[in-house]
Amino acid sequence: MSVRLIVFVLLAQMAVAMVTAAVRQTPTIDEPVYIGAAVVQLQQHSLRCNPEHPPFGKLIMSTGLVFAGVRLDPSFAGDQTVLGRHVLYESGNSPGRLLLLARLPMIVLTLLFGLVVFLFARDLFGPAGGAVSLALYTLSPDVIAHGSLATLDVAVAGFLLTAVWLTWRSDVHPALVGLALGAAVATKMTALAAVPVVLLLVVLSGRRLKAAWIAGLVAMVVVWASYVVVDPQAPFPQLYLDGMGAQFGMENRVWGGFLFGTPYEGARWYYLPAALLVKSPLGALVLWVAGVVVLVRRKRVAAAYVLAPTAVLLALMMTSSRDLGVRYAVFVPMFLAVAAGAVVLIGKRWAYVAVVLVAVSSLLAFPYYLPYSNEAFGGPSKTHLRLHDSNVDWGQDLGRLADRLRERYPDERIWLVYKGAGVPSYYGITASDPRAVPSGEVRGLLVVSDTAIAKADQRLAWLIASSTPIDEVGHSITIYRR
Repeated sequence: MSVRLIVFVLLAQMAVAMVTAAVRQTPTIDEPVYIGAAVVQLQQHSLRCNPEHPPFGKLIMSTGLVFAGVRLDPSFAGDQTVLGRHVLYESGNSPGRLLLLARLPMIVLTLLFGLVVFLFARDLFGPAGGAVSLALYTLSPDVIAHGSLATLDVAVAGFLLTAVWLTWRSDVHPALVGLALGAAVATKMTALAAVPVVLLLVVLSGRRLKAAWIAGLVAMVVVWASYVVVDPQAPFPQLYLDGMGAQFGMENRVWGGFLFGTPYEGARWYYLPAALLVKSPLGALVLWVAGVVVLVRRKRVAAAYVLAPTAVLLALMMTSSRDLGVRYAVFVPMFLAVAAGAVVLIGKRWAYVAVVLVAVSSLLAFPYYLPYSNEAFGGPSKTHLRLHDSNVDWGQDLGRLADRLRERYPDERIWLVYKGAGVPSYYGITASDPRAVPSGEVRGLLVVSDTAIAKADQRLAWLIASSTPIDEVGHSITIYRR
C-alpha cells in the first residue's frame, strides 16, 4: 500500500469518527459560550463575550456559523453563559445545526494538523515514520474527542505543532513560523508559554537572531489582526492583557478535582500525567516512550524541537489550579505522535503491531471517545470511577438520554441531576431535581451525570446509595431506580 493511500485512509477514518461524534453529541459545557461569543463577533463585531480567550478560535468557528443564519436579539445583554443558552435554545435557532456548523471547521482543522504530524515525522524519520506518527494521531481518542468539538484545545496545540515543524524546516521563511505561532497565541492564552521556546528554536535552527525577531513580530501582528478583524476600534493590546488578567483570576480560584475515585479540593501536580496514563491507548504509551528514547539517542537536535515545547507546556499545565481534564494537555498525544515515528529507526514490525493494538482499542471506543480509558483501567465504561468532568462527562449525552428514556422508560417519573450546558426540556425530558424535595418523595428513575456522582454531596450520595443502578447512557450518565 502506497504512503499516500495510507495517509488518505487514516485521515478518512478520523473524519468519519469525528463527524459521527459531532452529529450525535449535544453541547458540552464550554461550547455554548464559544458559539455565543462567535455569533456576537460575527454579527455585532464585538469582543465583549468570552474575553478571557483571544478571538481567533471563535473566528474559525464563525466560518461555519456564517452559513447558519443565526438569529440573535441585538439588545440581549446577559453574560456569556446565558448568551450561549439563549443562542442555542431561546432564539428560534436549531441547536443541533448550530453545533454542527461550529464543529465542522474545527474538524477540518484537526485533519489538517494530521497532515502536519505526518509531514513533520516524515522529515525526521522518512515515510514509514510519518505513517506511524499519523496513525497514532488519527487514532487518538482524546484528539478525536476534542477535535470534533467547537472548543479551543486542539486548535491551539495544532498551531503550536505547526510552528515547531516550520521552525525545523530551515528552508521556510520565519514569517511563516510567525503566522502559525501567532495563530496559537490568538487562540488561547496558554500558548504564550511556548513562545520563548519556539523563538529560541528558530535561532538554534541555524537562522540568525533576526529571524526570531521576524517570527515574533509576525506573531504579534497576527494576534493584533485577530482583534481588529472583529472590531477595528479594538484597544489592542489592552484587551489581550485583560484576557490574561481573567485567566489569572481563574487560576486563583479553588477548583474541585477527582482522581482514582477520590474527590478533592484544589489541584494535584501529578493529575495530568495520571489522567493521561488512564486515557491513552496502551500501544500509544509504549510507542511514545520508545519513540522518545530513540529520538533522544539518535536525533538529539530533533528531540529538542519535539520534546522541549511538550515539556514546557506540560510543566505549565501541571501547575494549574484546574484539574478538569486531559484536554488541557491534548498537545501531549499530538507532539508525542511525532516522536513515536522514531521507532521505525530500530524496527518497523513491532511498531506496526503496536499501531494495530491502538487501532483496535480506539475503534472499540467508537463513537464514545470523550469517556475513553484504556483496557488496563477498564475501558470507557469504567472511566467515571477514576476521572470526571471533560475526561468522561461534559454534558454531551443529553440527547442520547432523551432517546433512552423515550424508548425504554416511557411514562416513568424522572428525577434528574444533569451536569451540562444542554436544556433537558428541549429534548423532551420532563424531570425534577431530587435535591429540591424531601428524600421520601424521590420515587421512580433517578438519573445522574457521572461527574455529579463523583462530586456528590451527602444528600445526593445517600439518594444514590439507596437506589439500584439499572442502566447507563454514553458511559457518562447513570440511571437508577428508586
